[in-house]
Amino acid sequence: MSSSLVESPVADTVDKLIADEEQVFLRRQPRSSELIAEARVHLAGGATSNWQIAEPQAVWMSHGLGSKVYDVDGTSYVDMHGGYGAAIAGHAHPAIVAAVSDRVRRGTHFAQPTEDAIWIAGELSRRFELPLWRFANSGTEATMDAVHLARALTGRDRIIKVEGCYHGHHDSVQVSVLPEADEVGPRERPNAVPGNSGIPSAIRDLVIVVPFNDTGAVARALAEHRGQVAAMILEPVMMNAGIIAPDDGYLAVIRDMLHGEGAFLIYDEVKTGFTTGPGGVTARSGVVPDMVCLAKALGGGISVAAIGGTETVMSAIADGRYEQVGTFNGNPLAMAATRATLTDVLTPKAYAHLDELATRLRGSLEATIATYGFGWHVVTAGAKGCVTFRREPVREFRDFLQIDARLGHLHWLMQHNGGVFLPPWGKVEQWLLSVQHDRDDVDRFAANFARFAEAVAP
Repeated sequence: MSSSLVESPVADTVDKLIADEEQVFLRRQPRSSELIAEARVHLAGGATSNWQIAEPQAVWMSHGLGSKVYDVDGTSYVDMHGGYGAAIAGHAHPAIVAAVSDRVRRGTHFAQPTEDAIWIAGELSRRFELPLWRFANSGTEATMDAVHLARALTGRDRIIKVEGCYHGHHDSVQVSVLPEADEVGPRERPNAVPGNSGIPSAIRDLVIVVPFNDTGAVARALAEHRGQVAAMILEPVMMNAGIIAPDDGYLAVIRDMLHGEGAFLIYDEVKTGFTTGPGGVTARSGVVPDMVCLAKALGGGISVAAIGGTETVMSAIADGRYEQVGTFNGNPLAMAATRATLTDVLTPKAYAHLDELATRLRGSLEATIATYGFGWHVVTAGAKGCVTFRREPVREFRDFLQIDARLGHLHWLMQHNGGVFLPPWGKVEQWLLSVQHDRDDVDRFAANFARFAEAVAP
């Protein structure tokens, strides 16, 4: 039995609460139920992504405005899902609406560059201290290019990857994404567990899995595969397992180790870029990697991604040793939205507002946790946050596996039924604050959380 269940009611009580809340959830969404049935005729699984198919059913949306989203049944929610971290601008932000509307009238695709791309690359260089940039269309594309670049430059095939990190759905990184406890193997030598079906064993054999926050594991991996490692890819603040911060000095030590072996360090800042601050964890930590991958919040709700790197790395693109391509790379519509986001949305004033809201919410949640004596942890990183339903600190994925997933699912249901929209998958995901949220929005979240804590109190 996990430590979380020891602190909460007996398991059958938690299960009953979940069953009751799921019934409330379904009663509120008859039109979503109808659309799911219609969609199954021609949409595989009745949704546009498997990650939308959460229990008890997917939520079909109508529109969003400001800090709110509205489902097809007409119910409004404070949106703290944020499209898995993309909607830091909120919805229909006036600056983005104006930029995109103007661009639509002047053409949306040429497969040729437009001037906005020059300004954006310069701004990203300033924020992330990496001189050269290219654009893509999703986080998956950005991390794919980063891995390809590292292999092209080094002539090596192996990469080091952190256990429990998600870096998109290309083959090279679909390893040990969310493995089950009975799959992970020994901590000193974790198994390379396929993160999906259809991942060849030959690809998995090229991935060396290490725990987060363990410099010794990185040193062992490099020593055991000397001259074979092209790069290590990681989220500098680990997400997709709640939020796990790096230990002091961890990022600098692994960068030095990798460079000592002629390998590169890749930051996946798809989730942390812009949500944790103007220059992501790169700027916050002061540890600049060889490559940074960005997406999600970058485009203010429009699909766009970017990869930045040092002169050494990006010269391979510039001189054609590695062909970084894509028909929609630097798409004018995405560039217009991105420029507006970086210019008019993610301003110093906006970050001060996000910090004030995050502090207010964290204080309220911690007060509730203290009232009931649970020992849970509120973990925040800029505009993102989560509650870790565990008394002991979480430093790596194997700690995260000890958290009872039912508590996260029940919390998600109670927030949803209380008018706050969060990502499904409970303990895995994080909330996102947008620049258009206000105190009433975070106070609603805090009130729902208080009701949840009371419901599960012994």
